[in-house]
Amino acid sequence: MNQAADSLSLRRAARVFFDFGSPRIIVAVLAAAIAGRVAIGGWSWWDLLGPAVVLAAQPFTEWLIHVFVLHFRPRTVGRVRVDPLVARKHRAHHADPRELSLVFIPLPALAGLVAGVAAICLAGLPLERGLTTLVTALMVLCTYEWTHYLIHSNYRPRRALFRYVWRAHRNHHFRNEHYWFGVTVHVADHLLGTFPERGDVPVSPTAKTLGVRQAA
Repeated sequence: MNQAADSLSLRRAARVFFDFGSPRIIVAVLAAAIAGRVAIGGWSWWDLLGPAVVLAAQPFTEWLIHVFVLHFRPRTVGRVRVDPLVARKHRAHHADPRELSLVFIPLPALAGLVAGVAAICLAGLPLERGLTTLVTALMVLCTYEWTHYLIHSNYRPRRALFRYVWRAHRNHHFRNEHYWFGVTVHVADHLLGTFPERGDVPVSPTAKTLGVRQAA
């Protein structure tokens, strides 16, 4: 699915966003988690700890997943070719950055991600704190999907903060895929040396292929 050439309004962008399965699933699970947390009650200052950890980890989680999972290069172990779905889809996304269906987390991967995060939060913490942490993690995930979608849509930045993340992600796609790994935040890029000035790095010949000759 491709956007028309005209710049989108945020309202129209939101309608298109919810045409896709991933945002609808995340919001549905988020709504259920919020309802569960409100129903249980028992609020305390400890509810702030889980969200603080999630938000502090987010820039580095985003960076690590992008570098080591999404940019994973296929390899053969014995007779088995290892090439995860998310890496294949991400290569397709680099090959055609304007194809919106490739922007979102693939549904099988999303199901595993949401189930894994829920299991960690609910099994590893008291129920009240676990639900609060899960709500925060799902909000972060929804923000990631919305930001990534908006960058690749025809919506154009109207505020400095979004212009900053928009430009950085476009540099990743159209300048050099070895830099600018953040999507919603770039704290990890700045700390780990992957947020150079645009003119300081060459245009990469493999930005569309990620160095893999034939996308699976």
